Amino acid sequence: MADRRRRDSVSDHEIGGRRRPTADLNREPSSGLSSRARSTHDPRQQVSPLRAPAADAVTSANSESGGQDKAERTGNAPLTKRQRRRRRKAGAKPAGVVVEKGEAGQSDPAKGEQGKLRGARKPRRRGKRRAKPGTGESLQNAPEQAAGADPHARPAVAGMPAAARVEAPSAPVGPMPTARSHTAANGSGVRPPAYAALDLGTNNCRLLIAVPTRPGQFRVIDAFSRIVRLGEGLSRTGSLSRGAMDRAIAALSICAQKLSAREVDLGRGRLIATEACRSAANGVEFIEQVKRVTGLDLEIVSRETEARLAVSGCGSLVDQSAEGAVLFDIGGGSSEIALLDLRGGSTRRLASRIVAWTSLPVGVVSLAERHGGRDVTPEIFEHMIVETVEMIERFDGRDRLGELVGGERFHLLGTSGTVTTLAGVHLDLERYDRRQVDGLWLTDREADGLVARIAGWSFEERVANPCIGSDRADLVLAGCAILEAIRRVWPARTLRVADRGLREGLLTEMMDADGVWRRDTAWRSNS
Repeated sequence: MADRRRRDSVSDHEIGGRRRPTADLNREPSSGLSSRARSTHDPRQQVSPLRAPAADAVTSANSESGGQDKAERTGNAPLTKRQRRRRRKAGAKPAGVVVEKGEAGQSDPAKGEQGKLRGARKPRRRGKRRAKPGTGESLQNAPEQAAGADPHARPAVAGMPAAARVEAPSAPVGPMPTARSHTAANGSGVRPPAYAALDLGTNNCRLLIAVPTRPGQFRVIDAFSRIVRLGEGLSRTGSLSRGAMDRAIAALSICAQKLSAREVDLGRGRLIATEACRSAANGVEFIEQVKRVTGLDLEIVSRETEARLAVSGCGSLVDQSAEGAVLFDIGGGSSEIALLDLRGGSTRRLASRIVAWTSLPVGVVSLAERHGGRDVTPEIFEHMIVETVEMIERFDGRDRLGELVGGERFHLLGTSGTVTTLAGVHLDLERYDRRQVDGLWLTDREADGLVARIAGWSFEERVANPCIGSDRADLVLAGCAILEAIRRVWPARTLRVADRGLREGLLTEMMDADGVWRRDTAWRSNS
């Protein structure tokens, strides 16, 4: 019996990388009953919180009234043989038992179970409990044991599969240690470092915090994304508006809190700003304001760097048998396009296979502001496509893959809100699910049908679609127009969808530069 109690006292749960005693998980804030006591407690006998006894001892002065109240609550149920024997040993009276609570807040077992306070926690036991007197019920030790579970097995966290308890990331709760599972797995006590990548674009503010795992891979432990529309009105005024900057700073403040909570070292984080801050007259002033308010030091990157990062982040989705591919990232204020010649064989650093790249000065926000995004007629939609095609034709390197374009070993790879939205609509998702979208293949005919289908919807119908919603309803057709322009210049039989991009590219490049995937690194040496 002592061994069983010892095992029970040290059993624990893993919640978001922390260990919490099982007794704390089973405790209900409003009462001291354990989960076993709650499962067997008769609600008709529950004491009202207004009548619950105090936490300290019940004195002999009120033992008579206390025993009377106890009798009212329990009725005249006969005592079991064991209870009568304990009463005789303790010299207790048949009625009005006095119960004193010890330092641990539990009643002394030698004084009889009948004298326990209704609101006090009951000692945990293994094995079956005795049936309620006079009821004939058979009470099990715990619900999972009643179902035939191993009584010595660690209980699973509710709603989480046993296999996912360790690896599944959870919401941050204050400053938490990162990558708890890997520390426990290799037993070295050295946890892998956490890296952070932040991308402040024309339309979105996104953050990823991750730890390295197997070579070339990482595990996300925290993430954040919010539509801020920083470039709203930029194409008309040439400057960032006060409202747009306030929205962006509010989102960046949340990112700063997450970085602090995850204890990310400043040397392992890269925070970038793209087209909106690049082209705005007050972009540098905004970056300085962000640093004063949030403490985050953002870096305005060039268009070439943005294209390279997009390739680094999506490289794993390029078909291994392909000889050529065109990767594009349709942003809010610009669109990056990179041509990849893959005939030299596969490589982890796919950015080295870029033979030509360009950054179009057009994105979903800027194009929608010029032509309108709510009521888009077929004529306006075609005009948006032609305008974008003319921009691409001014790109000198567009024909570097001419002999491969349209062939069996050539495909498009798109990373943007536009292509992920098309994928969600194609799958008829009731709610956007990244796991089903990332890596999805669309045929040329399927892409044609999706664009025509969305272009035929009214603004209200676009809002009603769960994969579009009110945030993207006025931008999605501008994105479809840019996509159609790319497909006209580089026709392909297939298009692959990527729900990843700059942030993943930032993380990959930082981890690779630090050599965290080498076998001789401290956290991997004992794994």
